[in-house]
Amino acid sequence: MEIAGKLAVLADAAKYDASCSSSGAKGRKGGKTGLGSTEGTGICHSYTPDGRCVSLLKILLTNVCIYDCQYCINRRSSEVQRARFTVREVVDLTLDFYRRNYIEGLFLSSGIIRSADYTMEQLIQVARTLRQEHRFAGYIHLKTIPDAAPELLDQAGRWADRLSINVELPTQENLDRLAPEKNLVQITGAMSRMSDRIAEAKEDRSPSRPLARFAPAGQSTQMIVGATDATDATILHTASALYTGPRLKRVYYSGFSPIPDSSSTLPVIPTPLVREHRLYQADWLMRFYGFEAKELTTVEAPNLDLTLDPKVSWALRNREWFPVDVNRAPREELLRIPGLGARNVKRILAARAWRQVRVDDLRRLGIPLRRALPFIIAADHRPTLIGPDSLDLQDRIAPKRAQIDMFESARAAVHGEL
Repeated sequence: MEIAGKLAVLADAAKYDASCSSSGAKGRKGGKTGLGSTEGTGICHSYTPDGRCVSLLKILLTNVCIYDCQYCINRRSSEVQRARFTVREVVDLTLDFYRRNYIEGLFLSSGIIRSADYTMEQLIQVARTLRQEHRFAGYIHLKTIPDAAPELLDQAGRWADRLSINVELPTQENLDRLAPEKNLVQITGAMSRMSDRIAEAKEDRSPSRPLARFAPAGQSTQMIVGATDATDATILHTASALYTGPRLKRVYYSGFSPIPDSSSTLPVIPTPLVREHRLYQADWLMRFYGFEAKELTTVEAPNLDLTLDPKVSWALRNREWFPVDVNRAPREELLRIPGLGARNVKRILAARAWRQVRVDDLRRLGIPLRRALPFIIAADHRPTLIGPDSLDLQDRIAPKRAQIDMFESARAAVHGEL
């Protein structure tokens, strides 16, 4: 098969992996920054924390796999077209795309061929060749294999900016049913070992050892949403454990989409895109707003509300917290007010050192007053009633049905369902 044909097959096979981002990576010495991005086979777009758009060559080394995970299009029993790159072909493709200013880096994953160790050696060889032979200073994200030898994972961290191991499903029970070759304890154990190495590398770095680096952009993972009956509460609990235990940088959520010739145990319709969106919002609240996973759902409602964002939903369930005085409350309480983001909370804290904050001040900050006003006290504002039944509060702060439909239309367009 020609290179173009392999690229078409293996770029398409890589699209199901959402755990692709260059967030948190610092440029390597001699590397270029600010390169443009374009569209093309195998190119995906990601965004750094400062909002810069970067482009990565996102491909599989091969879509041949000895595993038979039922949710995976590349599983052993699948009848998809198979292809495999050589190490040299991946290196040449990366360099060619980079020189043409198409990409800033490489996201490389693979099906498992022969064994976990053999596959990991092939992935490492690509990264090592780029770094050593070609002085490639761009971003490299390697997908690692948890049951590969620890020394191989250690080598991967030397050459890659970010590593990832996909959890895929939130519980061992789910894995036993759909991916029996995978073990959650083994996966989290590998994550913890890499986390320790990342921490050690940061501690060892000094002016005399500027090159002491190990996966400086950290680790990420992916969980598939909707392939099993796992609730959002279970998914968020697993994500929280990964943030506090192995200290992952990101957990990505990928709504399940039906695949050809799939098992009868899998859903026949795609997961609503808005559910994926709500999980990302809840994830953000856990990472940056001080929320715990157990606060975002309830025993009676273990799934996130699709019509309300998680912060608003929490606020309506915890009306005793409100209203909050924006001129007196500490940062932790301000962050829990619907409509207030971390940046605006910082601005409010700075502004109130000089004057009493009024509604016009909040409007100038771009705060969505429709959501915020029922929950706050300002110098010239005090809400009358705080309750979902007062003044049709829930109707006023909930998104319109058209906004929810927009998510579903977007998913249909992505998967060719329109």
